[in-house]
Amino acid sequence: MNDTTQPIVRMQQLNKHFGSLHVLNNIDLDIVPGEVVVIIGASGSGKSTLIRCINGLEEFQSGNLVVDSSELLPYGKSTQALQKIRTEVGMVFQQFNLFPHLSVLDNVTLAPMKVRGLSRDDAISSGKRLLDRVGIADQADKYPSHLSGGQQQRVALARALAMEPRLMLFDEPTSALDPEMIGEVLDAMRELAKEGMTMVIVTHEMGFAREVADRVIFIHKGEIAEQGPPEKLFDTPQHERTQSFLARVLKH
Repeated sequence: MNDTTQPIVRMQQLNKHFGSLHVLNNIDLDIVPGEVVVIIGASGSGKSTLIRCINGLEEFQSGNLVVDSSELLPYGKSTQALQKIRTEVGMVFQQFNLFPHLSVLDNVTLAPMKVRGLSRDDAISSGKRLLDRVGIADQADKYPSHLSGGQQQRVALARALAMEPRLMLFDEPTSALDPEMIGEVLDAMRELAKEGMTMVIVTHEMGFAREVADRVIFIHKGEIAEQGPPEKLFDTPQHERTQSFLARVLKH
């Protein structure tokens, strides 16, 4: 059982710039094990940058960031911590990033064998179990080009889970999918949430956010403008920027 009193992510006064653009401004954020946090906001508000800082895909200029007891330092000074964090933190991107020359099962088993030293038999056994868990066990021998977008994204999810992460990050995982395929990916994520996986999700799917989140965070121009339980943030937003954003996105 994880110690839920200790945050798995602690971000303090984190600042990130792209040149003269201040993308993240003094972000303070704690995430505890088992929590599902959904981050919403307009395009360009800093949502994706925030979660990419958590696993070191983006460097930050100042502040403190501790992920699973490992401290990430500004300006990429955290080589050892970075390696550890990337084995403990899984990530699913907008694009699927699958290896086109490998079968679905080989895509899922590669990292556990190379990085965690799993035997091929153990990796295959685990990989098949994970593909079944995300509802595509029957696609194991196919190549990514033979799958729908929704199926490819579920392979990407199984691949991330194969590393047995303590934390899963999702960067708009359905934004590249056709509308009819979005549901199957969200269903797989719902199951993960029910199983108690710690998740940080950037998404535009407001119904999904309301359903699965323990906490919703609204980011505006690189700052956390408002956060709270989904029913409170969606039904009675306090910040005028949150009200304006939700009025736009919920009217469709």
